[in-house]
Amino acid sequence: MNESCSFGREFSVLNKNQEIENAKEEKEVLDSIKSSKIVIPMVLGIGVLLYLVWSSFEIEEFRKINWGGKVLIYTLLAIGFYILRHLILAYRLRILSNNFFSWSKSIELTFIWEFASAVSPTSLGGSAVSLFLLAQEKLSTARTVTLVLYAVVMDTIFFVVSIPILFFTLGPISIRPDSFTISDLGVWWFTIALIYLFVVFYGIVFVAGIFKPAIIQKLIRFFGRMPFLNRWQESINKTADDMVVASKELRAHTLGWHLKVFVSTFIIWVIRFLIVNFVITALTGLSLTDWYDQYLIYARSEMMHSITQFSPTPGGSGVTELLFGDFYSDVISKGISSIVALIWRLITYYPYLIIGLIIVPNWIRKIWVRRRRDAHKKRMSNR
Repeated sequence: MNESCSFGREFSVLNKNQEIENAKEEKEVLDSIKSSKIVIPMVLGIGVLLYLVWSSFEIEEFRKINWGGKVLIYTLLAIGFYILRHLILAYRLRILSNNFFSWSKSIELTFIWEFASAVSPTSLGGSAVSLFLLAQEKLSTARTVTLVLYAVVMDTIFFVVSIPILFFTLGPISIRPDSFTISDLGVWWFTIALIYLFVVFYGIVFVAGIFKPAIIQKLIRFFGRMPFLNRWQESINKTADDMVVASKELRAHTLGWHLKVFVSTFIIWVIRFLIVNFVITALTGLSLTDWYDQYLIYARSEMMHSITQFSPTPGGSGVTELLFGDFYSDVISKGISSIVALIWRLITYYPYLIIGLIIVPNWIRKIWVRRRRDAHKKRMSNR
């Protein structure tokens, strides 16, 4: 009897320790997406833009902008398309969750997911946070893992396929202005090539993980045992296990389901990069029928995004604004490039930071209320 009581007490202590550890991890994740985090990206992005305005702004070039119907129409188109992108992101979330989430819940979670990406270093992204937030919505572990990993896989496939198409149809000028040979690109060629090889490797591992999960699981665990990866070993092992879970879930879906996810992913990314086209067209003499220039602007948007994905700053703040004028110097006058960058970021980036101020605290509050209610019910049932 005493042994039984002793075992019960030991189990209770272990259980309590696990609960404390889980609560600690959850608090860290919640802290990582709290609304106060918007200060850093705001200061970085707007600070760089103010510096660029101060150092390169030309009033004569600014006066050349015709602030009439064209600016209004294309700016509204840019805003409208970005709202459409958000709705398609919500639609993809509904598909990936097998309609577990309602439309309103999908739209809310998409805001939180995008906010998490906006306040996280782009080299890390919001995937870790997205796993946590979806788990809070009582989606099964298998489906949560599948949803996030498959979204990452589809995003990766988009870049693996589209970057070579853009490069081979336009040449080196798709990466940088006045670049007609690979040697003209200098360090930029090495940067893009290295990023692309990393994305390809990353994609191969995740795609192979869907079809050959056991092999990839062993391979990832093998690399995870290397001394310099020790601090991430637990996370690496969890990713390896998640691959197996996701593989079983994904192979149960129809071809039509996979096509819906792929098509929605394609549209999401194309719209994201087309916003730059609308903003530049609004503020310059370009027309949407200048097909070559429009295609070139689109290509540069994708190349610039690929580079800023490895920025250590939240949402690429500061780095994106700094690169913008340089990447489009052959289609935008240097004197107004900072103004164009500001309008583009006001449409595509800062709204998620601002809306996050409203949505994220309410969402976190609802989680804690539900947690306390569930804990109270558990205590009452154990009496």
